[in-house]
Amino acid sequence: MSLKDGLILEFLEDHDLELPAKPLYRNLNRHGHEIGYSTVRQRLRELEANGLVEKVDEAGYYQVSSKGSAYLDGELEANELKEN
Repeated sequence: MSLKDGLILEFLEDHDLELPAKPLYRNLNRHGHEIGYSTVRQRLRELEANGLVEKVDEAGYYQVSSKGSAYLDGELEANELKEN
């Protein structure tokens, strides 16, 4: 887990959003978070691999999963996630 992972998870959950990578990148930066588009794409892949976000549809929209919410609520530790 990186600091950017927490940022992405918190942003999606706090705003109750389902977004693909590009709009997520644009909105993160619009809200004052400096993060690159390639970083957002990479971190979404890692978050999905760890079950913290899930694709909503084939268009590539992501939302926080129940596991991601548990992580944000402190019910799941980073060391409990699978390592890639």
